[in-house]
Amino acid sequence: MSAAQTTTADLPPAKQKTSPGAKSGSPAAPGRTGRKGPGATPWLLLAPCLLVIALVMGYPLYRLVALSFQSFGKSELWGFKDPEFVGFDNFAKILGDGEFWAVVLRTAIFAVGAVAATMVIGMLIALLLQKVSGWVKALISIALVASWGMPIIVATAVFKWLFDADYGVLNYLMSKLPGVDMIGHNWFTSGPQGLAVIMLLVVWGAVPFVVITLSAGLTQVPKELEEAARLDGAGAWGVFRHVTLPILKPILVMLTTLSVIWDMGVFPQVFVMRNGNPEAEFQLLTTYSYQQAFVVNDYSGGSAIALVTVLLLLGVVAVYMRQMLKIGEVE
Repeated sequence: MSAAQTTTADLPPAKQKTSPGAKSGSPAAPGRTGRKGPGATPWLLLAPCLLVIALVMGYPLYRLVALSFQSFGKSELWGFKDPEFVGFDNFAKILGDGEFWAVVLRTAIFAVGAVAATMVIGMLIALLLQKVSGWVKALISIALVASWGMPIIVATAVFKWLFDADYGVLNYLMSKLPGVDMIGHNWFTSGPQGLAVIMLLVVWGAVPFVVITLSAGLTQVPKELEEAARLDGAGAWGVFRHVTLPILKPILVMLTTLSVIWDMGVFPQVFVMRNGNPEAEFQLLTTYSYQQAFVVNDYSGGSAIALVTVLLLLGVVAVYMRQMLKIGEVE
């Protein structure tokens, strides 16, 4: 027997590698890893939540869409007439109304101003909380949570008292300044001044959530990166711009989107501040839709305005999803 034959005969036969889950004797299919997908488990866990959303929002949204394509007024409400399908007439009516576009512009300006103020003030307070001592941070956090938990109606009543023309604390304090006389000044005789007060109320209620969220995000900023930036000669603004902001970008995008949705949907602050009857210069999309539906009794017109508002907010959500997908691709 030759050396080559001896060596070949002594080698044991090669064993085929099989996956742990495969049966012995059955070769594994090429290109498969043997892992199973999540299956129906996630959908089963989400089913109760999806069911509640469908029950709470599904039917009202269906009725909103149906009413916006019908002629529905008092006669239809009381059953004297059957609703008549009018197609896009309601949308053509509101889109051709100059007052509607004035309300849209006012709502957009109000939302942008409130969101910008909320994000700037919230970021400043969150950065401040990183610098103060523990007990000061605890006191500020308690104050923020208390203001955040205050009911909107109570907060609105407090602001009405603060800005009251006859007994307002703000007018009294401002009148103590040299050359300033604000006694008897009515902040709501002018639309811009009154909306500025309402915007301040909205910002006051929204800042705590932003501060708490950003404070949690700031704890995830690596101190090593900040120290490296300082060693490279970056100042406080440079560290914030090139280190802190990029890390906080997903949180900032989420907070900005949520703030836009909330501030475009402001209703009780305006409604209560104006004693249930907002004047024309105080109308936002939500109050304007309510007025058309329940004051003018044009339920189909009010539904069309509400549906347009929903579509605008869906546009904001689409921008948010696009930004989050971009952030995910970069990461």
